[in-house]
Amino acid sequence: MNKNIELPASIVIRDLAQKVEKSPIEIIKKLMSNGVMASINQSVDFDTAAIVVAEYGFDAVPEAMEEVKKEEVGEVPLWRRLIADEDASKLVVRPPVVTILGHVDHGKTSLLDAIRQTDVAAGEAGGITQHIGAYQVEKKGRTITFLDTPGHAAFTAMRARGAQGADIVILVVAADDGVMPQTKEAIAHAKAARVPIIVALNKIDKPNSNPERVKQQLAELELVPDDWGGSTMVVPVSAKQKQGIDDLLEGILLVADNMDIRANPSGKVMGTVIEAEVDKSKGTIATLLVQNGTLEAGDIVVAGKSYGRMKAITDYKGKPVKKAAPSTPVSVMGLNDVPAAGDVFQVVASERDARTIVAERVNTEKSQVQARKKVSLEDLFASVQSGETRELQLIVKADVQGSLEPLLLELKKLGKGEIGVNILYAETGNIGENDVMLASASKAIVIGFNVQADVSARRLAESEGVSIRLYDIIYRMAEDIEKALKGMLEPEVVEKVIGRATVLAVFSASKLGRVAGCRVTEGELRRNAKVRLFRGTDLVYEGEMASLRHEKEDVREIRTGFECGVGFKNFNDIQTGDLLICYVLEKNG
Repeated sequence: MNKNIELPASIVIRDLAQKVEKSPIEIIKKLMSNGVMASINQSVDFDTAAIVVAEYGFDAVPEAMEEVKKEEVGEVPLWRRLIADEDASKLVVRPPVVTILGHVDHGKTSLLDAIRQTDVAAGEAGGITQHIGAYQVEKKGRTITFLDTPGHAAFTAMRARGAQGADIVILVVAADDGVMPQTKEAIAHAKAARVPIIVALNKIDKPNSNPERVKQQLAELELVPDDWGGSTMVVPVSAKQKQGIDDLLEGILLVADNMDIRANPSGKVMGTVIEAEVDKSKGTIATLLVQNGTLEAGDIVVAGKSYGRMKAITDYKGKPVKKAAPSTPVSVMGLNDVPAAGDVFQVVASERDARTIVAERVNTEKSQVQARKKVSLEDLFASVQSGETRELQLIVKADVQGSLEPLLLELKKLGKGEIGVNILYAETGNIGENDVMLASASKAIVIGFNVQADVSARRLAESEGVSIRLYDIIYRMAEDIEKALKGMLEPEVVEKVIGRATVLAVFSASKLGRVAGCRVTEGELRRNAKVRLFRGTDLVYEGEMASLRHEKEDVREIRTGFECGVGFKNFNDIQTGDLLICYVLEKNG
């Protein structure tokens, strides 16, 4: 009698070899004999792994969903975490929840409108009477829920708060334009969330459309189309001509069937806040997506730091309903405050319990803000050593494509040891807020090569505890990563902004040239610190102060609210309205 061996939905070759107590090379040979080419760090699906283990006398059984390890919580979909403690006999298939991502001009809104209109044509008379950030359509007697979220920034903000609203991502790519920077960014966000991607190849009706070129670009980003022997479903559509919409909806149902998305309608009521606002006449109105259990009018809900009794529940068409089953988006009234999009909500027994939970969350948040520190390379290595993490997550930004490619090659070489290096996103350009938000949600580090981080990105990184490391020499960056992987990294030198000032006027001084007359708006300016001068969003000077004066006297520092004169070393191109940022370099750790 064969012995059972538990396998997850996908497994890395190295881990599969350990399970059957064979060498990875032997496993790779077995796969090759079955027509599957894979390297030691690649994953294979359950069915492929089952064939391999059968040859060694094992019967493969799916890994129990209840056995989700604590350290894997960020890696598994929210719905799996929600049902981990539910009675398996009460789980039923629920509708898939879909969100649409993609480049700004590739037709996301047009595709959403085309899907809506198809549903109206199929008999949903009256259409959408109330926009609540989500809606549902029927296909072959089955329901699909769409989240009308404003792009991948919102998608990642949800993940950063511990939620994951979508089960499936539709990636819209224009057939006449191809993969663009925002397309790559959307792919990175979906991959980081471990959500399956279906590509909607839009604008195929255009005479200059080139679907094969787009498929090639997708394949280079590890989204190999199914008609090329890959696993990514690519559906040609034209939102304008209403072509391919039925095929896309069928594709969603096929992917959902393979995922086996389930919930317990009679279980613990939980879900995600999609959006919320204050209405002058109705008070706080929130859109909730129920993901487990059944929400009913009169239930007491806690969402983030807000709570309240559900006074009224309406569906996406504005029709009053008494209850909402899993995967149903509803608009609710009754919360005492506005929750944040992405907050996870739950139903509790009484308002007393709700107040207790909110008070605990407020206290926890205060202590976390005080204790929060950046996730540095040293911290990540420590978590790897303790078994919490198997790879270093990186986001890489470089000045030009010519720098980016050798940089990625160098990083991939470093990730061939026991600890992997996973590059979530790589692109040219300065480090922005989106990069920091993705890093925050994925516990990643942002690496910059010959680029700067925007002021807003630095502020967000400080508040979110994200580490940004800037380099101008490739081997120094490679050295740092290698040392982190080996646990030998020295404390990094980090930048700390100590003050900001606005240039009110420009004066000429015989010894110093042109001097900026400034008012300090935040923190303080110090004579021995470094400075950056911004004109709008453009950096026009970076270096040291030549002088710092207050009322004709040289001073060491100037605090908020005071005016001063600032001279810059070998720089005279100063204009009224420029923003001055003063910073120091400190050792971190």
